[in-house]
Amino acid sequence: MTAFYTEQQRSWQDHFDSRPLADRLEAAIVADRLDDGSAAFIASRDFFFLSTVDGAGRPTVSYKGGPTGVVAVLDERTLAFPHYDGNGMFLSMGNATETGQVGLLFIDLETPNRVRVQATATVSADDELLARWPGATLVTRAVVDEVFPNCGRYVHVHERVRASEYVPDAGGSAPRPSWKRLDVVQDVLPDADRTQGEGGVITFEEYVGKVASGTS
Repeated sequence: MTAFYTEQQRSWQDHFDSRPLADRLEAAIVADRLDDGSAAFIASRDFFFLSTVDGAGRPTVSYKGGPTGVVAVLDERTLAFPHYDGNGMFLSMGNATETGQVGLLFIDLETPNRVRVQATATVSADDELLARWPGATLVTRAVVDEVFPNCGRYVHVHERVRASEYVPDAGGSAPRPSWKRLDVVQDVLPDADRTQGEGGVITFEEYVGKVASGTS
């Protein structure tokens, strides 16, 4: 077989006598390019989970939401997605730039259904695709290394209520998030983000209350 599995993954497979099953699944469902079904599923999503790892091996995972088609299928080997205004930490984008290794998890929480992608990524602040997603500040292009469907039996079934109001509109505008009103960050916010009206500054306790009530 290929080098899809690591030595430690093999060790656990052997512990549970699942190596033959793992090999069969790799041969049956793991591909290095998107088929029509996976491509259509990815293109229909308006959120995904992005995992990255830094140069010291420290991982992080982040929820990424946007409009339907937030991840564009450019061809059978290439995906692209935007980075919208965040908290200024740039953990995911920094990691992707440093190591190039990313994982993407796409879920339909209503069916449920899942597709997993492992890819090699590059991040750019001047990619021509920026115009595709108004309000985006960076674009990541991800070349598919492995893609495979994933059993959805442990995915709790959810009912969609509404899309996030913070997804930038066609002109790139979005409501200002409450955390940018926090008193403890006012002196370090970029000039364009500093509170000017809009309810004034708030304390961390007030912000936590907004988060708990779903009004942040």
